[in-house]
Amino acid sequence: QVQLVESGGGSVQAGGSLRLSCAASGFSYSSACMGWFRQVPGKEREGVAVLYPGGGYTYYADSVKGRFTTSQDNAKNTVYLQMNSLKPEDTAMYYCAADPGGSGYCGKGTRITVSS
Repeated sequence: QVQLVESGGGSVQAGGSLRLSCAASGFSYSSACMGWFRQVPGKEREGVAVLYPGGGYTYYADSVKGRFTTSQDNAKNTVYLQMNSLKPEDTAMYYCAADPGGSGYCGKGTRITVSS
């Protein structure tokens, strides 16, 4: 059973940093795309970062380039999202996602609130 469990959300002031973690289980971790997206009520879901298998390419949304970094620890089956220089517009629910075997899965999300 595929499971993705996010942790590390919280509240921070603008300019601060947070690190999200996503513990993955139930699938071949190294052969799936792993990524993060965020959702604000009333707005479209936004893909934030995607790690492609093999580590050859990482996608970042323009809105987070230079501020967010995603990485993975294969030994721990965990993906991270390091978020620096946070802005109020980064406030959202953040979800970890994966596509093992071409099927999409996501976690239950963790909330980030950035105050000005």
